[in-house]
Amino acid sequence: MTLVKSHGSHLVVTPVVNRRMTMISTPTASRKPIRDVSNKSEEQALNIQQRLLAGGMSRGISQMILYPIDALRTLKQTRDAKTLADVGYKALVRGCATTSSFAFFIGSIQFAIFGATRDTCGPVVSAALGACGSCLVSVPQEVIKQRLITGVYSSFRQAVSTIYKTEGIAGFYSAWRPTVLRNVPFVITTFTAMDLMKEYILSASSEDDSTKRNSLTVVENLAIGISSSLIGATLTHPADVIKTRMMTQAASKAVPYSSAIDCAQVMLRTEGVKSFYSGFPQRCSYMGPLWALQFALNGRFTQAIKKRNMKKDNSAENSQ
Repeated sequence: MTLVKSHGSHLVVTPVVNRRMTMISTPTASRKPIRDVSNKSEEQALNIQQRLLAGGMSRGISQMILYPIDALRTLKQTRDAKTLADVGYKALVRGCATTSSFAFFIGSIQFAIFGATRDTCGPVVSAALGACGSCLVSVPQEVIKQRLITGVYSSFRQAVSTIYKTEGIAGFYSAWRPTVLRNVPFVITTFTAMDLMKEYILSASSEDDSTKRNSLTVVENLAIGISSSLIGATLTHPADVIKTRMMTQAASKAVPYSSAIDCAQVMLRTEGVKSFYSGFPQRCSYMGPLWALQFALNGRFTQAIKKRNMKKDNSAENSQ
């Protein structure tokens, strides 16, 4: 809007600011919803190889640290309820380094598939895909690890060679059905709960601080890891016990189970319902810290890789 004034033979054009329009338009513009793309850009900052690296390192390190606790859980779930007095204290670390190397690939597959498909498939389907994919590695790992812990074999090399010679490739996938029945619901529950809690924390903190956060703190990742894994462990523990019984029955003198269904029926008939939750405290003591460390380390590795990518991009732009 302008105001035209006459000063003798000259015309002076003066702009006039409409204060009413200014006062109204400014807050209206500030209330306009701004689409946040920071989370998406953060995911795009990591390629598939980098997701594999972050997820694999977080899982491998976490499992190696907590291996002795998992060994105690395995012993408690065996058919004869073996103790350290039966197998020796070396069982707590027997096969730790070798079988934990499998965990690198398990974590890589889980986190890579979840991260790559989450935006298109949603957290539930993405978690299920990650769980199914990781079973290709996690089942052989569990077979070898649990037989080493229970004393069926004395070394990783002996375990691999003996299983291959006597049972073939199929021997490494012994009890794969109960393992899948445990892993898929567990990973779905854990990753979905993690995703929901993460979104809630980030949105709640953004409302309080009026700034959009893209990542969780280490403490928040630890809390989410413990909470989500305990939910999953409670729901899937019966399948975990059946899986352990099937994989370690070579260490027992009892009549072998013919199938997972036979295992469940015999347990129910001879030991009662409580047997399906044998080793539950030990498993919680393992799974809670495992997933807490896994989520926390994955978050740290992801942020480190993202910063490295940003530095490379900035360097490339400056050199042009």
